[in-house]
Amino acid sequence: MPPSRVWVDPHHEWQDKLAERLLEKRIVLASGVLDDDAAGRMSAQLLALDAEGGDPIRLELQGLRAELSAALSVMGVLDTVRAPVHAYASGETSGAALGVLASCPRRCAYPNAAFTLTEPRAQFGGTVTAVTEREQQVRRMTDSLYYRLAEVTGRDADEIRDDARRSRGLTVAEALGYGLVQERVTKPAD
Repeated sequence: MPPSRVWVDPHHEWQDKLAERLLEKRIVLASGVLDDDAAGRMSAQLLALDAEGGDPIRLELQGLRAELSAALSVMGVLDTVRAPVHAYASGETSGAALGVLASCPRRCAYPNAAFTLTEPRAQFGGTVTAVTEREQQVRRMTDSLYYRLAEVTGRDADEIRDDARRSRGLTVAEALGYGLVQERVTKPAD
């Protein structure tokens, strides 16, 4: 049998150092898909920074999508963190990830940001009773997401539900008008 070769990720150490530096600056980075594992790590980072003091935490959302349960978990943590959390969105933030954005008292968007209201996806199987119970639970979870978005945007939850059913996309300017974000990030003056 020929020997196998194990390749070490040359960026592994560099990525760990960068993550440490970001946390030292009170910056939490969330990108890609927020699943239950990522939500646990993100929640741990937010809680650790909160325990270290009351200075603001910067939450960078980069092209974030989220599973519904993961988004609701992070939203719950954001509701309990005492330090102010300032969210900065770039790329496309969509679906349940908008609940994470909406749970931050300060919501900013980089010029390249885009937002898409979409219905959360869910798949489950089992007995008719189990499927019915799971469907009811997902409806309650989805309602929680839409109620949070309604709370921060000043819109009716049914309007947000309709926009999500149509997969409504928003530019930064439209997201400002919609109430989803409060400001567009610009270069600081010299």
